[in-house]
Amino acid sequence: MGQPWESWDHVLKIDPDKDLVDGDTYDDVVATGTDAIEVGGTLDVTEDKMTRVIDACRRYDVPLYQEPSDPTVVVDDDALDGYLVPLVLNAGHPFWVVGAHKEWVRLDDVDWDRTTLEAYIVLNPEASVAQLTEANCEQSVDDVAAYAEVAEHMLNQEIVYVEYSGTFGDTERVAAAADATDDATLFYGGGVHDYDSARTMGEHADVVVVGDLVHDEGAEAVRETVEGAKDA
Repeated sequence: MGQPWESWDHVLKIDPDKDLVDGDTYDDVVATGTDAIEVGGTLDVTEDKMTRVIDACRRYDVPLYQEPSDPTVVVDDDALDGYLVPLVLNAGHPFWVVGAHKEWVRLDDVDWDRTTLEAYIVLNPEASVAQLTEANCEQSVDDVAAYAEVAEHMLNQEIVYVEYSGTFGDTERVAAAADATDDATLFYGGGVHDYDSARTMGEHADVVVVGDLVHDEGAEAVRETVEGAKDA
């Protein structure tokens, strides 16, 4: 039996530190047609904020995952289908490669049956996640391909995530990651803001992740990206 993300085209990532656009409700968010909702953010995230969004989404029939940025914000809730946990391959500090994960195991009884790592390759140096993890974003096309291959074949990762958070990324690098992986599911996130940008990245990545758009422009704009990702 395969993993659910193997059939996804689009994920909506909701930042618990940000509000929805005025007039939008979670009914509107779910009605965009996204394949899954991921609750997570980099800065100023707390367990209470995470819980607020999870509670708002729990009654909908859309897969719901938490992406914890820190072990202290993990929410133990049956409403979640699981946890997608970042491991930043090109982090400059080992805490974001394995240290945070060790702390979670030390502090908590991890639900391994519902926990999957996402092997991140962070490529926008201006992004909060790059600055927090001190990521080395100066990666060539060959570097990105090599990281993706390491993730799948050395580290046995099921998800490889090319992250350009805050800007639209380089399609050549995303395509290289796709070519370098066999069975891993390739996620792409960053700067997807309309039908065309979603379709462009959807032609290379298996799953297009949209985040800030729901907070900046609203559910209707997200709906366009769902259509683009599914048409790719």
